[in-house]
Amino acid sequence: MTNIKSKSQSRSDDAEGPDGGWGWVLVVAMFVSSSLVFGLMRSLGIFFVEFVQYFEESAQAISWISSTGLAAQQFFSPLAAALCNAYNPRVVVMTGGFLAGLGLTLASQSTCLVHLYLTMGVISGFGWGMVFTPMVATVMANFTRRRALALGLGFSSIGLSSFAFNPLFQLLVETYAWRGALLILGGLSLNIVPCGALIRPQRRSKAPAKVDSETKSCASILRRIASYLELSLLTERPYLTYTLGVTLFNVGYFVPYFHLVAHSRQVGFSEYQAAFVMSAAGASDILGRIVSGWFSDLGHFRVVHLLTLWTGLAGVFIMLLPVSSMSGSYTALMVISLLYGFCSGALTSVVFAVLPMIVGVERTMGALGLLQLIESGAGLLGTPLSGFLKDVTGNYIASFMVAGSFLLLGMLTMTTLPRFFSCTDPAPPQRRSLDAKEKVLDLELEQMNSSPSDKKHTVESNDPANSKLC
Repeated sequence: MTNIKSKSQSRSDDAEGPDGGWGWVLVVAMFVSSSLVFGLMRSLGIFFVEFVQYFEESAQAISWISSTGLAAQQFFSPLAAALCNAYNPRVVVMTGGFLAGLGLTLASQSTCLVHLYLTMGVISGFGWGMVFTPMVATVMANFTRRRALALGLGFSSIGLSSFAFNPLFQLLVETYAWRGALLILGGLSLNIVPCGALIRPQRRSKAPAKVDSETKSCASILRRIASYLELSLLTERPYLTYTLGVTLFNVGYFVPYFHLVAHSRQVGFSEYQAAFVMSAAGASDILGRIVSGWFSDLGHFRVVHLLTLWTGLAGVFIMLLPVSSMSGSYTALMVISLLYGFCSGALTSVVFAVLPMIVGVERTMGALGLLQLIESGAGLLGTPLSGFLKDVTGNYIASFMVAGSFLLLGMLTMTTLPRFFSCTDPAPPQRRSLDAKEKVLDLELEQMNSSPSDKKHTVESNDPANSKLC
């Protein structure tokens, strides 16, 4: 018996051990897919100026393109999580990669802003949502002690692609115009499909035998959907506090990626100088993600404390971005951009690593989907608000000031988490697998639909007095 137990324990350790096994292959897949989702999304600021000039619209109207894509990515994440829990993450990610490429391809043929809202915004955003949540949750499920490092390595491609994509997109726009550039990006996004194919199908238990037809009622279907979406998390204070904090700093987090290039060009720098500012921020972003993931896994500080630190610093440097360029110093703008890139990258390595500590590993997929849904409103608000402030004031100073203040507000919200000021992490919630939840649901549904005589027979058979008589 001891040998059997030791073997089973060693197998479980291998499945979620420090090296992750196949999890490192999934990190590579996440590395590529993240670059083609958020790396591409961050570099769309190159198209911002082109769209303003071509469609002759305000900065606020053009900002809705990127905001719609970001909001759609976050809004459809719960659907992606539910589909993964119900079926297969591999199929979900592959489908998302196809939709992301399809949306950008159709966007290249747009003749008005509404077309861009629907293609780059809704269709590509839907595809991005079906890629991001399953990939992140799958990687986290394959790591324990090195989870933050794995996420940092997977997310480091966002900084690398930001460094490479900005000058590349500028070259594509100058060579093929914005239509040809979007067509090329659509084909590039299809590389997400083979990344999804690397996800191994999950083993699921067989369906329960012969469930009464009445169990297929509307109520039972809704209860099953609620279990897939992990809606019970909305009643737990730690998760709600964490979600509120992430939502607040999500309002301002993406503003520099969409408006820093336009701000740099407005203050007098050339097109390639403006693009290189974002490339420099992307390069330091890579370093920040890896260093943050490695340092947090050392265990010297709680991950939630590191999260608040990086969030506060990122907010301060966002507010300093327009101040550094007021004197016309390109060097000052570059230094602040490097510091901002490092802190924003360090932030992303730990923001999702905190989630399993709050809800448990088994509920990470649904929790991540709900988080993305709730913060989709913030993503939809942030960039248009920045564009509106630019239209009102004539520059981007107020835009960056407000964006940075939202990150600081999110940092303060995180400090209200239960036991935040404790030096040790609280015990994680008790794990409960999806199969166990399905069995409980099936048993409850069978009891609800059983006849009164069956219930009476069950009670009598379980009565101790009756057992004694037998």
